[in-house]
Amino acid sequence: MKRLLLLSFILFGCTNEEIVAEKVATNLNTPWSINQYEDTFYISERVGTIAKITSDGKVVHEDVRLSNDLSNASEAGLLGFVLKRNFANSQEAFAYYTYDQNGDAFNRVVTIKRIDGAWHETAIHLDGIPTGNIHHGGRLEIGPDGLLYVTIGDAGNPDNAQDHTTYNGKILRMKEDGSFEIFSTGHRNPQGLAWDSNGTLYEAEHGQTANDEINRIEQGKNYGYPVIQGTKTKEGLETPIITSGNNETWAPSGITFHKGKLYVATLRGEAIKVIDLPTNKVERSIIGFGRVRDVFSDGESLYFITNNTDGRGSPSADDDVLYKLNE
Repeated sequence: MKRLLLLSFILFGCTNEEIVAEKVATNLNTPWSINQYEDTFYISERVGTIAKITSDGKVVHEDVRLSNDLSNASEAGLLGFVLKRNFANSQEAFAYYTYDQNGDAFNRVVTIKRIDGAWHETAIHLDGIPTGNIHHGGRLEIGPDGLLYVTIGDAGNPDNAQDHTTYNGKILRMKEDGSFEIFSTGHRNPQGLAWDSNGTLYEAEHGQTANDEINRIEQGKNYGYPVIQGTKTKEGLETPIITSGNNETWAPSGITFHKGKLYVATLRGEAIKVIDLPTNKVERSIIGFGRVRDVFSDGESLYFITNNTDGRGSPSADDDVLYKLNE
């Protein structure tokens, strides 16, 4: 039987309400990215597994067999994961992971194929992206144009974000011929991508000291890091449409559009920020779960995963959890 949990709903300028959130699945292992095919969820886990969750809430942690072992660097592992549009026939997905080689860490984008209950790496699309102990980026999403988009962090080196000779600190797009192009520059640690109903791309990234960002992304634009941060402006550089401010840290991760609003998962902020884009205001914060890594909408309900087992949270007995929120 599925469990219901009462959680607080904090409305800015309003009184608290109580809502009902459903625990769809529990005991996930540092989950990172939510995908759904029909009534089954597939969620990447940093330890190198895909959690397959069926409609009855049963969880199977399916092995992912990669060509290199996962890195033990902080924040590293199996990160971004997105089912290909032809998944029904191909059983394939794109994945992003961090691995070690000769004492250094690198990021890679691959195809993995589900065969007999396990996932096997079958092709490498992007390789040798140097990374540090932090700031791997790692979000994968398929855009309205049918192309793969990839966020790559600055690897802990701010200068990378403005260096056009490296993919670090960039959003990339995979072209139809399989090559990659730099879509936008000047990013620190971007972890969220989502398109609105008009096909406009939005992005969430971690600021250096507070000042986490929500950006409206256009191809070829430079989003300023580390030259400008927060609400600062400079000719030729883009200022975010929303920041967390000088005194608040969200550490945003996955984002999604749900019923016209932008929902932002936050880690340090331990909340889901609900943003009204016509006003560029945070309308409310949904709290009570701890660290939230990713959000997903099926058009009717909002789903999200906690990340309390990532070494920075305070896990409960059931963590980590896939929740369903009917709103």
